[in-house]
Amino acid sequence: MFTRSPNRLRWRHGHHVLEVQPWGPDSVRVRAGVHRVVDGLPGALEEGAPQLSDCVTDVHDTHATLTNGLLRITVDAADGLLTAVRTDTGAELLREQPPHFWWPGARHFESAGGGRYRIEQRFAAYDGERIHGLGQHGHGRFDQKGTVLELQQRNGEVTVPFAVSSRGYGFLWNSPAVGRVEFAANGTRWVADRAQQLDYWLTAGRTPADVLAHYAAATGHAPAFPRWASGLWQSKLRYRDQDELLAVAREYARRGLPLSVIVVDYLHWRNLGDWDFDRRDWPDPRAMVEELRSLGVELAVSVWPSVSPLSTGYAELRDAGQLVATYNGVTVHGDWPDTDDAAEGIGVAFYDATDPAARAALWDRLQEHYYKLGIRAFWLDACEPEMRPGHPHNLSYAAGPGSEVANLYPREHARGVWEHLTEQGESEVLSLVRSAWAGSQRYGVALWSGDIPATFDALADSVRAGLNVAMSGIPWWTTDIGGFHGGDPDDEDYRELMVRWFQFAVFCPLLRLHGHREPRVFHGPIGTGGGPNEIWSYGPDAERAMTGALGLRERLRPYLHAQLDAGRVSGLPLLRPLLLEFPDDEAGWTVDDQFLCGSDLLVAPVVRPGARERRVYLPAGADWTHADGAGTGTAGEYGERSWTRYRGGRWITVAVPLDTVAVFVRDDADPFGAH
Repeated sequence: MFTRSPNRLRWRHGHHVLEVQPWGPDSVRVRAGVHRVVDGLPGALEEGAPQLSDCVTDVHDTHATLTNGLLRITVDAADGLLTAVRTDTGAELLREQPPHFWWPGARHFESAGGGRYRIEQRFAAYDGERIHGLGQHGHGRFDQKGTVLELQQRNGEVTVPFAVSSRGYGFLWNSPAVGRVEFAANGTRWVADRAQQLDYWLTAGRTPADVLAHYAAATGHAPAFPRWASGLWQSKLRYRDQDELLAVAREYARRGLPLSVIVVDYLHWRNLGDWDFDRRDWPDPRAMVEELRSLGVELAVSVWPSVSPLSTGYAELRDAGQLVATYNGVTVHGDWPDTDDAAEGIGVAFYDATDPAARAALWDRLQEHYYKLGIRAFWLDACEPEMRPGHPHNLSYAAGPGSEVANLYPREHARGVWEHLTEQGESEVLSLVRSAWAGSQRYGVALWSGDIPATFDALADSVRAGLNVAMSGIPWWTTDIGGFHGGDPDDEDYRELMVRWFQFAVFCPLLRLHGHREPRVFHGPIGTGGGPNEIWSYGPDAERAMTGALGLRERLRPYLHAQLDAGRVSGLPLLRPLLLEFPDDEAGWTVDDQFLCGSDLLVAPVVRPGARERRVYLPAGADWTHADGAGTGTAGEYGERSWTRYRGGRWITVAVPLDTVAVFVRDDADPFGAH
C-alpha cells in the first residue's frame, strides 16, 4: 500500500495512486490520479518543491504519516483517506470524507475521455468554520461558508481557488480547470469538470498571517509597488481623442490637483487586435506622452486580448497558430462589437495567452505601438477573457483543453506583459487587470472589481469583495470609484455615493476614478461614451470633499509604500480584514464592513446613503486614536482635527459628515505625521 522516500509518501490501491509531498514550511502538496501522478501540469506551484530537511515519514500497519513542521498528514492504509492535524495542539484541521460508505469515495475520478476525468474531492464540514478568500465574487459575503462558487472567470467574478479557514489552515485547489466548490453544511466538495489528476496544496499556520505568508512563498510574492501608481488615476468611459484627454490633464494641473495616471480606454484603435492608436483621433501619441510626463502624469492604455479578422494582427496570429482554437466551429467565436469601422456581428478571436510564442507576438505589437512611445502602464481589460457566449469546453489552448486550463488565461496574459517589461529593464511594473488566478500576484497585477453597479449596495459589497481578494493572496486591488454602470453627475444622491466611494478608495492600493456616467452612449450592446467623471464634475460640495480626501491620500503615500514594501516579504496585503492583525479577537472574524490599511490604520468607510454617524468596532489588543475630521482640507493640506484615544475591544459611534471618513490610528503609530 505504501512506499516512501525522504520527501514523498505514496499510497496505491489498484489503479488509484496518492502522493503527499512537503511543499514549503508547514505545508504539503497532495496529488492523486488513475495509474500515475505526473509532474509539470499547469498550476500555481510551478517552481518545484522547496528543499526541506525536517520532514518525517512513518509507515505503520494501518496507516502512514508525513510530518512537516506544524502539519501532520495521516493516510489510512485501507482506503487512502487523508486527515490533517496540527502537530503542536493535535487539533484536526481537515479530513477527507466520502459521501457514501461504498461509492463514490472522497476522491472520485469519472472518465471524460482522452486521459481526462471529472474529478471530485470531498472533505468533512465543521460547525462554526469560516472560509475567506477564493478570489472576488459579487454575492456580498465575506464568509464563504454556505456558498457554491463556480470556478470560472467572468467579468467581476474572479476565480482564485485559495481559501483561508478559521480552523488554522489554507487550501489551494491547484487546478485551473473549470469547475465549482461547495461549502455545504454536510461537507465541502471541490470539482474539476475535466482534469488529468487531483492536485491541492495545504498549509497550517498559527495565525491567518502565517497562512498568507506560506501561500506567497509557494505561489510567488508581489513585486515592488510602483511609486508612480499610488496617486490618483483618472479615467472614464471614454476619452474619445487626444485633445479631450490632454484638456483633462491640463485642468488637473491648473487646479493644483495631484494626478498620477490618466487612462486611454478601449476603442482607441480601429479594430480589436491592432493594439495601436487610431491616428484619426490620436494623431501624435508620443507628444501626448511627453506632455503628460512634463505634468508628472503617466499614460495607461487599454489592451484587450480580442482579435478581429479586420485587424492588422489577425492573419499573422492565425497562421502561426497563436489564436485560441475550438474543437467545433471557427476560430472567431466571440460575439463582441468593434468600432464603427467593423460590420455588426463579425465577431472576434482571442490570442492564446497560454502560448509563450503568442505572448511574445503580442508584446512585439505593444512594444512597437505603445512602449516605444514611452507608455509602460497597461490596462489588461476583459482578460478573463470575456467571451460571449462563453463555452470553455469547446476551446483548445496551447496549454490544454479549455475545460482543463481556461482559468489560467488571465494570469498568463499578465505574465507576458510582466516578463517583457522586465526584460526591457523596467523595475516598476503594474498591470491593471479584470481577472486573475492563483500566482497572478507575482506578475505585478492590480485587480479591480469589474463592471459593477453604481449603488451604495455595490459599494458595501465591494468592501467585502476586497477583503476576500486580500485573503486570496492578491495584495493589489481597487474598484471603479462610484461603480461602473451609470451614475448621474447632476444627481445629489449620486454625488454623495461618489464622495463615500472615493473616501473608501483612498485606503486601497489604487485610487481610481472610472465609470460609464450619464448621459451614456451605446453602439449596439456596448457603451462607447458617457458623461464627465472628473473630481470637479459632481458639484462644489462633492468636489470639496473629494479634494480633501485626495489630500489625505497624498499625505499617506509614504506610509502606503512602506506597508506595501513590507508586504513583499510578509505576503500581507495593504487592505486587511481585522482578523489578519487581530486573530485572537473573535469579533475580528465577523466585522466585514471595516478594515485595516496596512498595520496601523483602521478604516470604517460609510456604505449607507445619508449616514452621518458610523458605528465602529475597535479591535482588542491595541489602543486606537480617532483622527476626528480626517479627509477635510485641501489637496496640499491635512486640515485641522482633534484626536481622541480609545481602548480597544469596544464599539463606539463617531460623526462622519460628508467630508469626513472614520479613521483610527493604532497605538503610537503616526502614518501621516499629523500629531
